[in-house]
Amino acid sequence: MRSSSVFARSTLTRLCMAASLSFAAVLAQAEPLKVAIVLAGNITDRSFNQSGYEGVMKARDELKIDVAYSEKVPQPDQAQALSDYARRGYDVVIGHGGEFQDAVDRVAKRNTKTTFIVVNGTQSGGNVATLSFDMKDMGYVIGYIGGKQSTTGVGAYIGAQKIKAYTDLGDGYAEGFKAARPDGNVLSAWTNDWDDVAKGKEAASNLIGQKADVVFPTMDNAVLGSLQAVKEKNKQGFGIYYDALADWPDNLLQSAVLDMRGALVSVLTEAKNGTLTGTSYVYGFETPAAFRLGSYGKGVTEQTQTEVAALIEEIKQRRAGEKAE
Repeated sequence: MRSSSVFARSTLTRLCMAASLSFAAVLAQAEPLKVAIVLAGNITDRSFNQSGYEGVMKARDELKIDVAYSEKVPQPDQAQALSDYARRGYDVVIGHGGEFQDAVDRVAKRNTKTTFIVVNGTQSGGNVATLSFDMKDMGYVIGYIGGKQSTTGVGAYIGAQKIKAYTDLGDGYAEGFKAARPDGNVLSAWTNDWDDVAKGKEAASNLIGQKADVVFPTMDNAVLGSLQAVKEKNKQGFGIYYDALADWPDNLLQSAVLDMRGALVSVLTEAKNGTLTGTSYVYGFETPAAFRLGSYGKGVTEQTQTEVAALIEEIKQRRAGEKAE
């Protein structure tokens, strides 16, 4: 009887331990995905940083994940901010901007259990993914509209830093402008500052002084300064990241809507499902939830709008062919 009692207690103990482990596994699976985003700028800049912040918040609400963020993190402090989140057990840490690539590459090697995402990044692999947009295609379409609408034949492109995403955007803009206006010319300026409104305004004013009458600023908060100069000089411009027509109804031709909300929900859905890999996630016109034009300004003709719609269809067909290869 004694051996039978011992056997029964031993069996019961094993069953309890198994149940406990099983319950712990269920609890672990039930824990929400933890995501952090580190931003160089202000989450209320009505531009790139705000779109990133809104993107992770939309993902939080739709996917029921935990989200944290750090804003206004200067470049020298970015590696530390990324490391802190990895050390605190965040599953996914996002560096919001191509300027985070070097910092992410360094930090990812020391935190292999964390997945990192670089928005507008250029190098993926291992535990580093990149999220980007087909900037050259967007630039081409915006430039085409600019070339069609320009009176002087001179367009302007303004960027902050010569990061690949923005050099591609500028190159596309110049090509599209000249496709619509073969005798045209595109001037460019780089401010080396994403947020300084005064520098954005100065850059636009200088280019307008060189006969540019269609201006495409692509910084963060500094875009406001450029478009203010466009308004004061009664020229035409373009918005970026969101549909900005309501903010500049008399001077905007169109907006390059690089919708970080749609893109981040898409890539974080992959993370939640366990299918996110160290690869490049690129969004183009075939994914309108993340990449599209905004509203046309009142000065853009129906003919131009029809031509642009056809142009976008050509781009979508080309990209479909590239993916099929």
